[in-house]
Amino acid sequence: IRLLFKFHFSVLCCVLASAKIVLIFSWELLGGLNEGRPTLGRYARLEAYRLMQYTMRDVLEERLGTQQTEGLFYQAGQLAGKEFYQHMIGETHEGQWLLRRLQQVLREMGLGLLRLEEASPDNSRFVFVLKEDLDCSGGPTKGYSSCYFDAGVFSGVLEAFFQQPYDVVETECWSLGDERCRFEAKVGQGLGQAFCDSSLVHG
Repeated sequence: IRLLFKFHFSVLCCVLASAKIVLIFSWELLGGLNEGRPTLGRYARLEAYRLMQYTMRDVLEERLGTQQTEGLFYQAGQLAGKEFYQHMIGETHEGQWLLRRLQQVLREMGLGLLRLEEASPDNSRFVFVLKEDLDCSGGPTKGYSSCYFDAGVFSGVLEAFFQQPYDVVETECWSLGDERCRFEAKVGQGLGQAFCDSSLVHG
C-alpha cells in the first residue's frame, strides 16, 4: 500500500493535540515522499499500517475508553476525508464524477474497492460498499465494527462536496463476520460532535 498510515497517523495526532498546544494538520506534514524514500518509494506492507492502527487504538482505549476512542478515529477520518477530497479528488460540481474519481483513487492507492449501492434523489442518503479495505478485510471476526476512521472519511468527503454535514454509520463489517464493509450516510448534524450517543454511532 501507499504510505497512507503516515497520513492516518498525522491526522489522528492533530485531533489528539491538547488545547495548550495548537497542532493544525496540513498536507505538507506528509512530506516529500519521493525525495525522502528514493529507494523504497511510496509503498509499504499492509501489516505496517494495521500494526500502527491497532496498537494505537489499544493504547487509546486503555486510557480513554472504547467509545471515546471510536469518536476520535471517526473525527480524524472526517478531517482526513476533507483533506483527501481537496488534494486527491479535486473540486467538482458533478456527483457522478465525484463517485467515479473516488472509486478510481481508492483502487489506484490500494485502499479498497468502492461501490455505490443506494442513493436518494435529493442526495440526503447514500449507501457505500467497500471491499478489500485497509482496516479489517481478512481479519478475525471480533463481534464489533472496526472502520470508524473509514466512516469518518466518507463523512468528510461528502461534507466537502455537498457543503453540509453527513452522519455515516457502518452497518456491515468484516469484523462482524460480513465479507464487506457497508456504510450508510445521511444528512445530519455531524456525528463527530455527538459521538457520545451510542444509538447514532452503532446504528
